[in-house]
Amino acid sequence: MRQKRAKSYRKQLLVYTHTFKFRQPYQVLVDDQIVLNATTSKFNLVKSLSQTLQAEVKPMITQCCIQALYATENQNAINLAKSYERRRCNHPPNDAKAPAICIESVVNVDGENKHRYVVATQDIKLRRKLRRVPGVPLLHINRSVMVMEPLSDASARISRKMEQEKLFKGLNDPKYAGLKKNDEADIEDLKNQEVRKRKSGPKEPNPLSVKKKKKQTDTESGNKNKEDINKAISIEESNKKKRKRRHKKKNKENQIEDNSKQEAENVEKSSEVDETESLERQEHSD
Repeated sequence: MRQKRAKSYRKQLLVYTHTFKFRQPYQVLVDDQIVLNATTSKFNLVKSLSQTLQAEVKPMITQCCIQALYATENQNAINLAKSYERRRCNHPPNDAKAPAICIESVVNVDGENKHRYVVATQDIKLRRKLRRVPGVPLLHINRSVMVMEPLSDASARISRKMEQEKLFKGLNDPKYAGLKKNDEADIEDLKNQEVRKRKSGPKEPNPLSVKKKKKQTDTESGNKNKEDINKAISIEESNKKKRKRRHKKKNKENQIEDNSKQEAENVEKSSEVDETESLERQEHSD
């Protein structure tokens, strides 16, 4: 599908979604003629429908259209139609209506497309009748190409009317703001509350006439800072003193050990000196 055609189809589908509230997957109602055309030309009907609508598709067919296919005795077309979802038309199989009359009765409910069907048909007369119903997208096969008809006059008229109502009434109106009825009631209650007068009672003082709270002066903040500094210094000095005392104890113990070692050495030296002196005396005596 070409880009220009796809773009125009996308714009039309946006109108159907915003104005007529169409939702995905789109319900596509097919008739007997388009099913026969697809089977004879080996045309993938579901794939072409999804490509044209650029979304997921749910193909549907009525019982009257299937009865018309039974009359043709085309088994391929009958099997293809049976694979689609069956749409109840409330017409008995024994007294089946013509496919065009059946589809028109299903789509046109009180002058509008109530169930939001997309109609795919090869019947020109049926398409002409459904153009008068607003909000009915019409599809047909033209030379093995699925074609979507432009927006009908009835659908374009309603979309223009809704746009004008939005412009004149404004987007602030909850009807055009996408709000529900309950939300509208809430908005009206809020408006009524705003209109009501406030209860009389004691009023609060003027904030401009009230005195401001005094801030802490610089002297007070400075005194607090000095106190904090003095506390920190005293803690550090106490820690330092404790460490010095521990070092002093260790030094005293080391001095005692050194003194004991020196005394032992002196005793050894004195004993050696006495021995040498005794030996010298013996030699002199001899």
